[in-house]
Amino acid sequence: MRFHKYQGTGNDFVMVDNRDEAFPVRTELVARLCHRRFGIGADGLILLQNHPHCDFRMVYFNADGNEGSMCGNGGRCLVQFAHQLGLVGGKVTFLASDGEHEAFLRDGLVHLKMADVGAVEGDGEVDFLDTGSPHCVVYRNDLRAFDVPGEGRKIRYDERFAPGGTNVNFVERLPDGQLFVRTYERGVEDETFSCGTGVTAAALSAGRRGGGSPVRIQTLGGELQVSFRQTGPQQFTDVYLIGPARKVFEGELPVGLQGVVPPG
Repeated sequence: MRFHKYQGTGNDFVMVDNRDEAFPVRTELVARLCHRRFGIGADGLILLQNHPHCDFRMVYFNADGNEGSMCGNGGRCLVQFAHQLGLVGGKVTFLASDGEHEAFLRDGLVHLKMADVGAVEGDGEVDFLDTGSPHCVVYRNDLRAFDVPGEGRKIRYDERFAPGGTNVNFVERLPDGQLFVRTYERGVEDETFSCGTGVTAAALSAGRRGGGSPVRIQTLGGELQVSFRQTGPQQFTDVYLIGPARKVFEGELPVGLQGVVPPG
């Protein structure tokens, strides 16, 4: 079984061309492949599959092996993967868990159209919205010294967000108008270097507070941009997540009757 490793601002994924549907989907297998000590190492695994009306279908699994909701950086990486496989040209359409997406490549960046957002819940200190995955947005100062894993874990499992829980984004407004965002991701159950749906949530939360578009966002893994059109106090459309997506390496895994043979 051939695999490819991609990353988008440090958010990394195992990619498998599964148009032949040969990949043995099992929770423990996916988790093992994503494990950073006993596998390839990744924040998630993505299958590229056929679709009758779109260029392809995206099937995303969290690092814990369970199928997840929409992943923005993963979607950008998958578009780059499909482009490098020769499956798509300039404009791309694909189906993900939250519906159909459009994307295109320009000047080395992948522009991914995200789902419209029709509601942002908030109390002035914290916002909650769904950008394809559920996200809580919390504003903090001196974010580089903040305990994101510890504090993020508390909010992720808070009873307010039961039973599915939420991703948690801590946001600091920078003097030049940029945002600095650090994210605790459910399914990974830790901080990641970047989260596409998370920075999208942060940008729209800032837009609700009077921020303009596009928004430049710094993450631990690099810079992303989010552009949008605000049509109401809590309504956003034409939302685009923009940033780089890079191939890291590719390789092969032995496949037998029991699926991929674990390392060692």
